[in-house]
Amino acid sequence: MIRVALTGNIGAGKSTVCRIFELLGVPVYHADAEAKKFLADSAIVGILVKQFNDVILTDSKIDRQKLAAVVFRDREALEFLNSVIHPLVREDLRKWIARNANVPYIIQEAAILFESGFDSEFDKIILVVSPHDLVLKRLRDRDGLSEKEIENRLIHQWDQDKKKGLSDFVIYNDEKHLVIPQVLEIHKKLMA
Repeated sequence: MIRVALTGNIGAGKSTVCRIFELLGVPVYHADAEAKKFLADSAIVGILVKQFNDVILTDSKIDRQKLAAVVFRDREALEFLNSVIHPLVREDLRKWIARNANVPYIIQEAAILFESGFDSEFDKIILVVSPHDLVLKRLRDRDGLSEKEIENRLIHQWDQDKKKGLSDFVIYNDEKHLVIPQVLEIHKKLMA
């Protein structure tokens, strides 16, 4: 089985591309969605409240928007959060891969693949890229984020051009190139 990572900066269109691969029958592990599940674990809530205080809570539960407001303006806070969540996601991913060992390839979606040093655990890497102005529009429309909030998140992610040189495949999600044919071409190569 080929282990494939699919990455791209926030707003690049990773989820859309993953849905296409899923329609092709490819198992996809959504690292960001799985990480959010750990935020409901009482032990994790305790660790994060101890570090960040109860300002990150709403009704005794982690409020992801409040947590984001804390960690995306403080690099050390983000590093602490990642040090708590990333090992849990990695272990969960390993179990998921074992359960899907009978398929030609699997995909793990992760926004900060290179930044977290997790890229070395994969055989192939797919990068989804989009122009900056389109990313801003998507995130304003989809998440209601201000330009300042978007920039605070983007500064924690490597530049797309740096990631291109480290990736095996690049999908251009720029409203000029059709995404589905690009996915189909990659799928064909991975199935060969």
